[in-house]
Amino acid sequence: MSVVPEYLNRRRALKTLIGGVLGTFAASKLVHANSKVASSTTAKLPPRPNNISPELLAKDESFWAQVALNYDKAQGIVNLEHGYWGKMSKQVQEVFVDKTKMVNTQLSVYARKHFSEDLKLSAGKIAQALGANYDEVVITRNATESIHNLMRQYNDFNANDTVLFADIDYPSFKDTMRWLAKTQNVEPVEVTLPAQTNQAEILRVYTKAFDENPNLKLMLLTHVSNQHGLILPVADIAKAAKARGIDVICDCAQSWGLLDFNITDLNVDWAGFNLHKWIGSPVGVGALYMKKGTLGKISPYPGETDPTNTLAHKRVHTATSNFASILTIPTAIDFHQSIGAANKEARLRYLRNLWVEEARKLPNIEVLGGEDDASSTGMGAFRIKGKASLDDAKALQKRLENEFNVFTVVRVGLASGCCIRVTPQIFISAEEINQLILALKSL
Repeated sequence: MSVVPEYLNRRRALKTLIGGVLGTFAASKLVHANSKVASSTTAKLPPRPNNISPELLAKDESFWAQVALNYDKAQGIVNLEHGYWGKMSKQVQEVFVDKTKMVNTQLSVYARKHFSEDLKLSAGKIAQALGANYDEVVITRNATESIHNLMRQYNDFNANDTVLFADIDYPSFKDTMRWLAKTQNVEPVEVTLPAQTNQAEILRVYTKAFDENPNLKLMLLTHVSNQHGLILPVADIAKAAKARGIDVICDCAQSWGLLDFNITDLNVDWAGFNLHKWIGSPVGVGALYMKKGTLGKISPYPGETDPTNTLAHKRVHTATSNFASILTIPTAIDFHQSIGAANKEARLRYLRNLWVEEARKLPNIEVLGGEDDASSTGMGAFRIKGKASLDDAKALQKRLENEFNVFTVVRVGLASGCCIRVTPQIFISAEEINQLILALKSL
């Protein structure tokens, strides 16, 4: 079957995209039209009630039960471990299957002649959703690839410079920062945040580290910690950093889709994102953000050249990726936005608060992360007081799974010790959260 007419449509859309109307609704509709969705097997989102705040909508179990019909849920266990990767909605899954069949049929004819145009359309969709410029965004396979490349290819060090990271950062990134310090002959500095904290205290910890380390050149800053869902006041920290000449790499692996924000809100130089966690794309889709004017400090990927420092995509080399995953990006973003980023954030916060409020009443449970709403997300973590070793956390995870039918995950890396992370998704019900609460009261 010939697909030339579809590609011609994409060429016309691409010209419009590059011509300055990247974020138009028309472009979004065109991408959506190119996705063949089998509507006969797809549930529909319920209409959102008028004049209701996200916070009130978050408590409407009937609304979210209808939203849940758009997802295939496994039976037999309450899965509260959705921070690894997110579930595709039925709509997104159907497009992914459709695109997989198309790529598997067309093979290199599609990949060599037409994929580059679709890649630009998907990158444009990401840029639009993030509030970034088209030429500031590159599609990668995940946030880890994005951020590792930024750290490895940073090239603006001088003698006696220092790099900074924190205990709440992703363990792999902390290891890479230590490697960077060793290979570049600079000093590593690790700050420790309290196990329970708030925005003002977090800012104090970072500004104190800035003042105590006047040679700081580069820092890693996490937007939402993968260990316990703590939100950092990134914009305020970045402002203080830039006043001292410190460059900022931001880890947004867990935050996009979990929180409602634009990249310009954060005021950082570079950032890495996942779309397969909270945006709902297929696995293997990430993004790299490089703010205009910052390319000179990040060298092109080894073997790539960019003499004028104007091509952000020269900072990565993903080679052959999953074409169908990339083609599914527009549908995933459309579905995410149809629910509403603020509504998703509010629902996930509500589900966390259900179990956290009960857990804080229990004398043997220690809840970790944010002490207030500004510091908390839908992700959370806890442990038994006085039991913070890895063996303790593993034993607790097994008890939750085997005795109470609740699946969670052990997280490591915090200076205060190991913990159990609890990560619901929007298709999780308050009744399922109650199963965790019953388990906590029985421990």
